[in-house]
Amino acid sequence: MDRRTVLRAAVVGAGGAAFSGALWGEAFGAIAQPGPSPYGDLLAADASGIQLPAGFTSRVIARSSQRIAGYTWHWAPDGGACFADGTGWIYVSNSEIPLAGGASAVRFSADGAITSAYRILSETNLNCAGGATPWGTWLSCEEIALGRVFETWPGGGRAGEERTRMGRFKHEAAACDPVRKVVYLTEDESDGCFYRFIPDTWGDLRTGRLQVLCAPSGQVTGPVTWQDIPDRDGFPIATRNQVGAAKHFDGGEGCWYDHGVCYFTTKGDNRVWAYDTVNAALDLAYDDSLVTGGTAPLTGVDNITGAPTNRDLFVAEDGGNMEINIITPSGVVAPFLRVLGQSSSEITGPAFSPDGSRLYFSSQRGTSGSSTGSGGITYEVKGPFRRQ
Repeated sequence: MDRRTVLRAAVVGAGGAAFSGALWGEAFGAIAQPGPSPYGDLLAADASGIQLPAGFTSRVIARSSQRIAGYTWHWAPDGGACFADGTGWIYVSNSEIPLAGGASAVRFSADGAITSAYRILSETNLNCAGGATPWGTWLSCEEIALGRVFETWPGGGRAGEERTRMGRFKHEAAACDPVRKVVYLTEDESDGCFYRFIPDTWGDLRTGRLQVLCAPSGQVTGPVTWQDIPDRDGFPIATRNQVGAAKHFDGGEGCWYDHGVCYFTTKGDNRVWAYDTVNAALDLAYDDSLVTGGTAPLTGVDNITGAPTNRDLFVAEDGGNMEINIITPSGVVAPFLRVLGQSSSEITGPAFSPDGSRLYFSSQRGTSGSSTGSGGITYEVKGPFRRQ
């Protein structure tokens, strides 16, 4: 049997969770399949080299090594998020550079004009992705062995602070669950794990317990449990190797929580996972090897975010066709945008403005293909995003 047949048999053989998550609750067959995008086909590329649906426009808001509102934008822009700021908003972006990583921010007024830009985290290492907290901070994650999580303040004026109780491992992304009061964490290793941090006090990440998701050997989807990590410092035994029952994932990437479901991606097998937090069960929202009737539109699965005005997911590609794909609640996956002429780059940091009218993202290495110098480009897309 080919890989697709083997994987389908494995998923079905595991029984499939009786999944009650908000997006994937109707049937086991809800693994997303190619179909028409609710926004229609992509048009010819615009002046920024981006193909978009009708009614949408793009602009470049920042380029690496170039000045924006008096501030020099960082190299290798990666994970990002938006935060409300009075009548405007702030977009935060990580820098995936060794030793000089950190994160920067751009402030927008109510009409979308850029009013300032500045550094919010400095002298950290390969800051890849992260996640926003309900109390308005940005968790910036180091993608290195024994990497740390830093809590930062998008408005500036306060130095970032280590949150080492959240574990020392090759961190990728984070997503907060305000109902169960936990933070989910992905790990970018070929045998990485999926974790959750349970703070002693919600809103204070300085102390708490780190746990790892566990499942029976060979199980792909179905019920799961959680066990405490004995040594969150990860040395001399890496956190992913401390609990024998831990389930391993092939290259954890983006992470997004929405209405009782935590979605996370794995780049090694091009999957979007859906963890049902209510029933403690794991399912697949997308798997390129389970696509039927055509070519998988989404490959190089990486960062993920959700629209604040509806239930759509937006998944960025690391490579692939340099696309951001939409996954709808009805289980359709389709390209939403495509960046041309940047095949040596990757799309990073997708995030919506608080009102859902604008989508921000970066091309980490741009047309040059270089993480240093002027390669990185950060974009804004504006248009009639769905509101139901």
